[in-house]
Amino acid sequence: MDTTNTEVKSSFTLTKQDSGIALLKIDVVNETMNVLKAEFTEQIQQVLQQIKTDSAITGLVLYSGKDNSFVAGADISMLDKCETAEQATEIASGGQMIFNQIEQLSIPVVAAINGPCLGGGLELAMACHLRVASDSNKTVFGLPEVQLGLLPGSGGTQRLPKLVGLQKSLDMMLTGKQLRAKQALKAGLIHDVVPNSVLLDVAVKLAQTGKSKTKRKVGLVEKALESNPLGRKVVFDQASKTVLAKTKGNYPAPLKIIDCIRTGYEKGITRGLAVEAEHFGVLTQTSESKQLRNLFFATTEMKKEQGVAGVEPAKVTKVGVLGGGLMGGGIAYVSANNAKTPVRIKDINHTGISHALKYSFDLLNKKVQRRFIAKTVMQKQLNMVTGTVDYTGFSDVDMVIEAVFEDLTLKQQMVSDIENNCKPGVIFASNTSSLPINQIAAKAAKPENVIGLHYFSPVDKMPLAEIIAHDKTSDETISSTVAYAKRQGKTPIVVKDKAGFYVNRILSPYVNEAAKILLAGEPIEKIDRALVKFGFPVGPIKLLDEVGIDIGAKISPILEAELGERFKAPDAFNKLIDDNRKGRKTNKGFYAYDKKSKGKNVDETVYTLLNLKVASKLSEQEIVERCVLLMVNEAVSCLDEGIIRNARDGDIGTIFGIGFPPFIGGPFRYLDSLGASNVVEKLNAYKEKYGQHFQPCDALLKMAEQQASCYT
Repeated sequence: MDTTNTEVKSSFTLTKQDSGIALLKIDVVNETMNVLKAEFTEQIQQVLQQIKTDSAITGLVLYSGKDNSFVAGADISMLDKCETAEQATEIASGGQMIFNQIEQLSIPVVAAINGPCLGGGLELAMACHLRVASDSNKTVFGLPEVQLGLLPGSGGTQRLPKLVGLQKSLDMMLTGKQLRAKQALKAGLIHDVVPNSVLLDVAVKLAQTGKSKTKRKVGLVEKALESNPLGRKVVFDQASKTVLAKTKGNYPAPLKIIDCIRTGYEKGITRGLAVEAEHFGVLTQTSESKQLRNLFFATTEMKKEQGVAGVEPAKVTKVGVLGGGLMGGGIAYVSANNAKTPVRIKDINHTGISHALKYSFDLLNKKVQRRFIAKTVMQKQLNMVTGTVDYTGFSDVDMVIEAVFEDLTLKQQMVSDIENNCKPGVIFASNTSSLPINQIAAKAAKPENVIGLHYFSPVDKMPLAEIIAHDKTSDETISSTVAYAKRQGKTPIVVKDKAGFYVNRILSPYVNEAAKILLAGEPIEKIDRALVKFGFPVGPIKLLDEVGIDIGAKISPILEAELGERFKAPDAFNKLIDDNRKGRKTNKGFYAYDKKSKGKNVDETVYTLLNLKVASKLSEQEIVERCVLLMVNEAVSCLDEGIIRNARDGDIGTIFGIGFPPFIGGPFRYLDSLGASNVVEKLNAYKEKYGQHFQPCDALLKMAEQQASCYT
């Protein structure tokens, strides 16, 4: 029975029970999820002071007033208001002070956690003495600050190692990895997992006793490594080595996370917290963090947008997929598993359908083996995908996604078949990577229902989807397709219907230039190493192997025919295809794919095939500039032609579609950082040396003349 009710500015409500246990509800006003804000410091201090001075309170339970989150992190926008590192350090120190006060309360403090408990939310929970979580799939724990170029600044680097051990805490903080409730329990991060219906009751009982029966089990290897300075040195040194191998030194946050944890172990928590706050402040002012935060804000903004402003999407309750290959299987998986819609796959034979079904089975079975989902859940998901060799079961689909062979006549036939076998108004979405959508829709009875929906491989992992509207595509079709792509877990960008669309168009000059550098005698590994060091996940030559050399050979003539000579691919590609060197899919490409190499080493015989005498002559800087600046130049052309709606979409497309370095922010952010005049100067210098394809586009020349930037 409640006896008093004290409210502090609506975000924090303290309720006392006759039992002596107080409940502190967190319900941030005007936010869909709880996020921590700088202005909460004074509010929380008032509540803590009230708790300290009330001797009738014998225990405290923190819980969320929102049903979708505990605390999903801190308000990132407050960091953009910091003009100096010192201001950001002050924010971190303020958070540390509050959480220290919670930890130092003389009564048991329990966090009752349902939904995401991330970043500052987890730091708050770790400051409590005990933690109990709901068994909901939405309940996850993590410190993802590294993904924003930051580190946990409110005690996370000091408290997490003490709870889960040194190695586990390094893994979580250096990757941003999230744990589900049962994983968190096993790791020692929380003390109990219960149904959400009894979460508060269990938390109250824990607050009454102040004790938990569960303790983290420490393995012998972990104990040997972490319990002495020499063992910890081995762990820290290996972590630093692994970080540098992965980041190439492009991301400063991971090494600073290691330094914070190390300081806490070697010099105590007080010094550890001071270093944590100081490093946090410095990181907020780095260009890497600023660009990663820009990316966060951009994707958050895009989630709120419709395909066409003011045009509501139609409901999509069932989809059809044409083609049971790798792409078709991936599309079926994200449609059933993410979008939660029944899927009907059509292929010309049962083998194709079996391949598509196996795609879903393999992915779901991995989740079962890792205990992310139960077998019953897997079976339920698999039952949502069915197959057919004709059009039975297609009469009630709302959208058909086509993923058949890249042949215009075949795709036009698919449009006709769908219009004849499905209900009026069905959306026909083509997953073509190169064919213009207006040509696919040329013979359609209802061209307004035809649109492009271009996924990137592998579909279940790559976040981008290009939505390609031709001149007759209706606004409702655009909005409906964008909305459905979001349900599939994609970040969609709407692009204009022109050869290569956006991503493949700007990728082509980049890859072609890398090929020209190779044909001039530069070693393959040097070219790829230079671009990986720049920040790409793989180099351009390795990318050709991954995508398929034959795919590039098919796209290039289409681009060249519509956009000009600068898109012409080297004729040497034909030699590779004639030798069946199509890349990883044929176990033969620029790299060797035997059991020993597994794609890690260059296949030296490719040099003989191409009649090359390899000699390293160019600097890594020149290799990077020649490839990347051509991509930047083409991106500006695309923006000028209206292929993309704005620079933001162009940056998102390259980061999510081809792995442009996120810490650089995309080609348009990169252009702004270099300055248009500087880029024009470099392109002109390379034009003099290597040819007309380096000619700066008119829009870039205009930007340089006006000293304009892409973002204001």
